[in-house]
Amino acid sequence: MKTYKQINDRIESGKAVVLTAGEIMDYVDKKGLAAAAKEVDVVTTATFGPMCSSGCFLNFGHSKPKIRMSEAWVEDVLVYTGIAAVDVYLGATQLRHGDPANMYHPGEFRYGGGHVIEDLVAGKKLQLFALSYGTDCYPLRELRTYFTINDLNQAIMVNPRNCYQNYNVAVNDSDRTIYTYMGILEPERKNANYCSAGQLSPLLNDPYYDVIGVGTKVWLAGAHGHVYAEGTQHAGACERTPEGIPKGGAGTLALTGDMKQMRPEFVRGVTFRGYGVSLALGIGIPIPILNEDVLRRTCVRDRDIMAPVVDFSQDYPQNTGKVICYVSYEQLRSGQIEVEGKKIAVGSLSSYYKALRIANLLADEIRRGDFRLAEPIEPLAKDKKMKSLVTRKKPS
Repeated sequence: MKTYKQINDRIESGKAVVLTAGEIMDYVDKKGLAAAAKEVDVVTTATFGPMCSSGCFLNFGHSKPKIRMSEAWVEDVLVYTGIAAVDVYLGATQLRHGDPANMYHPGEFRYGGGHVIEDLVAGKKLQLFALSYGTDCYPLRELRTYFTINDLNQAIMVNPRNCYQNYNVAVNDSDRTIYTYMGILEPERKNANYCSAGQLSPLLNDPYYDVIGVGTKVWLAGAHGHVYAEGTQHAGACERTPEGIPKGGAGTLALTGDMKQMRPEFVRGVTFRGYGVSLALGIGIPIPILNEDVLRRTCVRDRDIMAPVVDFSQDYPQNTGKVICYVSYEQLRSGQIEVEGKKIAVGSLSSYYKALRIANLLADEIRRGDFRLAEPIEPLAKDKKMKSLVTRKKPS
């Protein structure tokens, strides 16, 4: 048994043994579980991919004269102003003003909230346009200016739902091409798409949320952030494999971090033709090896993780809950799966290469003593189930 304090003391002294989730399986095979649990202090996990439920709070400071922004746009992308005078929230999936969306299907969605966030982190100069109804204390009614992230008082990423524990493999059973947030799906199961780093992914290395919880320190696109709540749609009470690995979405994390400390290569605006815009993020989370059970769960391999194959032409949009079959991440990463006797080419929306790079970058920070672990102040719920929206008539 180890404690967080003992591990942090070893980090501070430069003696911590840190391995990535990609390295730990072979290490345990070589050393044995008991010996490795005594020796290894931290296993780093990571993921990189689109995370639609993301955004940021920006504070512009006060102009002369002052304005209470009632409507505002950054690079013509609408931001939410219903907070305070010069605080706004920018959502990753917000479209640019005037974008025709899917009026001429499939829409191109060239620029939106995720791209604004990418440009902010990259240090680009962006336009702010704001309107107001005017008040005695905030008399200015219109403002147009240009700014960079360094001109802002705060640029805080606040993401309600990141790091899905597991996710669907999308196929298309219809006779026409469809355009989804899982990418373009060709008719009659000609292709399939998935989105996860599998054996590197944080919550798959901590399937029962034993060490990742509210207050856990995370590497958020290079910034040192933390888990501020369970993510929206967090649903730990799901079907699992005999080893405890969820066979569906299950857990999610709500994350926050300082955008001024982020690295541009891990914050990228994303376009999904025919669907919309999003934001791809790189996230790393350290797993403290407190005991053998924690270590054993970080030894999960792609062959052990099963993902549900779902038809996105009918069953997903109609919310039927039907699963065609399950396939392993080992099969997915081979580039081909077999579904009901048919071999299907597979593509990934996430980057295993970047996830592995993040796991190594985080491991290096910990070894240098630049990243300490934080003990959760509250666990994530294990027994919460997903609720659906019920459409009801107005009460009489």
